[in-house]
Amino acid sequence: MAQTRILALVGSLRAGSINRQLAEAAAQTAPEGVEIDIYEGLGDIPFYNEDIDTPESAPAAAERLRTAVGAADALLVMTPEYNGTLSAVLKNAIDWISRPYGAGVIKGKPVAIVSASISPNAAQWAHGDAVKSVGVAGGVVVEGAHAHFGVIGQRFGEAHPREDAEALTQLGASVHELLEAVRAGVSA
Repeated sequence: MAQTRILALVGSLRAGSINRQLAEAAAQTAPEGVEIDIYEGLGDIPFYNEDIDTPESAPAAAERLRTAVGAADALLVMTPEYNGTLSAVLKNAIDWISRPYGAGVIKGKPVAIVSASISPNAAQWAHGDAVKSVGVAGGVVVEGAHAHFGVIGQRFGEAHPREDAEALTQLGASVHELLEAVRAGVSA
C-alpha cells in the first residue's frame, strides 16, 4: 500500500502548546507506511474574506494550506478550548479549506478531532463546535477516532504527552481509526 498522509492542524499557535505536543505524540504512534505532518503556518493565514479569495488574488498562505490539505489522505484536528469554543485560528483554517463552497479540499476527507484543555471538561465544547464546523465544511468526521484530554496543565505540566503511556494509547487508537476510515474509502 502507498504511503498514507495525515495532516495535523493544531488550533493553538503557542510554541509550548500541549495541543501541539499531542500532535507530536500522535505522529510518534503512526505505524509504518503512515506519515503524520503537523501543518506550520496557520497563524500566517488572514481571516477568511470572499473579497480576497479569488483565483487571481487568494493569499499565498491560504493556498499553501489548501495544497497541503488536498495532498493529505486525512486530517487530525487538535483543538484547544478558548472561552468555551474552538480557537479562531482553527475555525479560520476550516473556513479556507471549505471554499469554494461544496468543493473545498476538505470535502470527503476523513477527519479525527482531538480536544484538550486545562479544564476537566477536556474541551468538549470546542470538540462539538469543531465536529459541527468540519461536517458543514464537507469533511467526514470519524467519530471513533476522537480523543479528549482534560486537566492537561496538571497531567502534562512536567512531561511531554509522548511520555504518558495512556495518552499514547489513546492517540494511537485515534490514528488507527482514522487509518481504517482512509482504507475503507470513507467519503462524504
